[in-house]
Amino acid sequence: MGRSGYTCVRHVFCTLNVLMWLCGCGMLGAGIWLRLSYAGYTVFTPQFSMISADSLFIATGVIMFVVAFFGCCGSWFQSRCMLITYFSLVIFMFLVEFLFATLAFVFREILGNTLKQELLTGITKHYENDSSNSLYKTWSHIHHEFHCCGVKDYQDWYYISAWPEMRYVPSSCCIPNMTNITGCGMNDPPDIDIIYTQGCAEQVQMWFVERLHIIGIIGLVIAFIQLFGLISSMLLFCTVRHKRSSHAYKAYNPNS
Repeated sequence: MGRSGYTCVRHVFCTLNVLMWLCGCGMLGAGIWLRLSYAGYTVFTPQFSMISADSLFIATGVIMFVVAFFGCCGSWFQSRCMLITYFSLVIFMFLVEFLFATLAFVFREILGNTLKQELLTGITKHYENDSSNSLYKTWSHIHHEFHCCGVKDYQDWYYISAWPEMRYVPSSCCIPNMTNITGCGMNDPPDIDIIYTQGCAEQVQMWFVERLHIIGIIGLVIAFIQLFGLISSMLLFCTVRHKRSSHAYKAYNPNS
């Protein structure tokens, strides 16, 4: 590789990893803020708290921070050790992503049913009709955002631990212009004319389907960044190795 080409690749690679490092710091900070401020605000399944939004943000931020650190320092200091470590980490990330994506596609029906069952368990055993409860905040937001009620339908709220002998639904299931009606949702059984009756699982699924193009673009961008990182790190690694061997060869003069 020519000197100008090497310098260009090195600077672009270093700049890209600095941006990724900053994004990792931002995601890590956002995760810590969510953990401290909302105590797992988006935990749908309390028995699996590791999949909460704050935990995912922290994990993603740490991974991006570490990988970008090796890439940036490796290119800036021309360290072959850091560059090959970066290359290995990106290869490992790519394999893990491919494995999880393949498993998720093959077992998508089983995963979908398992997730629905875990959501129902969270509603039945962990939901409390109290604004300080994390599930209360989460489900209220989902009901208002997607105009739905429950996982499969509104009857998922019947006989839960918050009201074990009643067929109630949360007030967030009420249609907006019916919210002020006295006892909305707290009738036994509720008046289906003033509440949402469709389940949220179907609504959320449709929301994702309508935005598949955005998910596809994000996936392509991530794949391109990883591919560019792999090629650039290997080019820099080989160039640094060639430069050092050339310098060592020139430094050796048998006639001196």
